[in-house]
Amino acid sequence: MNQTVGAAAATSFDTPAQTAARSRIQSIDALRGLVMLLMLVDHAREFFFLHAQVSDPMDVNEVTPALYLSRLAAHLCAPVFVALTGLSAWLYGAQRSRADVSAFLFKRGLFLVVLELTLVSFAWTFALPPEKLYLQVIWVIGLSMIALAALVHLPRAVLVALGLAIVLGHNLVDPITVAPDEFGYIAWTILHDRGLIDLPLGITAQTSYPLLPWIGVIALGYSVGPWFAKDRDSGSRQRLLCALGIGLLVAFAALRAINGYGEPVAWQASESVLRTAMSFFNLTKYPPSADFVLFTLGIGTLLLAALERVPTTATGTLAIFGGAPLFFYLLHLYVLHLLNLGALYYAGANQGSLFSVPNMGYVWLIAILLTPPLGLACAWFGRLKRRSPQPWMRYL
Repeated sequence: MNQTVGAAAATSFDTPAQTAARSRIQSIDALRGLVMLLMLVDHAREFFFLHAQVSDPMDVNEVTPALYLSRLAAHLCAPVFVALTGLSAWLYGAQRSRADVSAFLFKRGLFLVVLELTLVSFAWTFALPPEKLYLQVIWVIGLSMIALAALVHLPRAVLVALGLAIVLGHNLVDPITVAPDEFGYIAWTILHDRGLIDLPLGITAQTSYPLLPWIGVIALGYSVGPWFAKDRDSGSRQRLLCALGIGLLVAFAALRAINGYGEPVAWQASESVLRTAMSFFNLTKYPPSADFVLFTLGIGTLLLAALERVPTTATGTLAIFGGAPLFFYLLHLYVLHLLNLGALYYAGANQGSLFSVPNMGYVWLIAILLTPPLGLACAWFGRLKRRSPQPWMRYL
């Protein structure tokens, strides 16, 4: 099975020789596919368990362990997505000029921003015009790609240093706030503070994913690209990935244990061991704290190393989802929204004006039942994309 190595490194661009050289890195698509299925669970929660809102970070004294663990697992999605976008950009540019890579990143990033403002936003609200736009993960991936379009011209050592400085240092600017009526409010809201931006026609936009930390994540993902060069043996790559993953988790544990810098919300000991553990791993996502990034990327890196050891026949199903990530993202949002509207119409509201399922077990069941048909749709689209000679298909 020929699988793409990422959204930015689509096989529709590759020569047969390049495709053969890259086929061994199915683990990248498998990891992306895994976190996409976790995302499916979290978004099923958004549509079918919305009466049980979760704050950021979560209120560990109020949220159930089942809801907490599901949300914690979903924390892997955005960091892994963004880091793999950077890695895929390196793979795409391995045999191209930096100018070509930069141009592609800029155009595709701009395309994703437009997509967030149109088809993605409509999928969440089904309202035209929308009263509120939520600038979420597709938006921030697009802006991160635009930023990476400039950063790819830097030496690798400088890019690593910059990525680490942003990821580990952005919490230093947490105390900086800019009021809506002050100069620079819009720029700072997009960069670091989750806030509302007034747009024409009475529309507001919420920057759910502030950009600055994600620039650091995509830069670090791009920086590990040489580990996946075709002349690098898988054994040395796996050792490097394991060392990096363990190092990230050790750094997280040390930083979190001191209960100081790295996470705005301190963890607290409780009479319950479970609640203490929940507090310790309860991390801020909007914007992602240094601890959040270290923890999620540490796990993601170890998963990538582990998936490379698994036979491709066992990871093929996950790779099908990971080979058509943007298609999957759009499709699953519309399917979930339409299913919820159908349930609301036939069964009626049971939580105020909402239709919700009684517990998280049903949320997981919805996601499990949707996985096969969504997988078939992704397999069909993957074949279509590989066969298509159309240049615009690269953006999908």
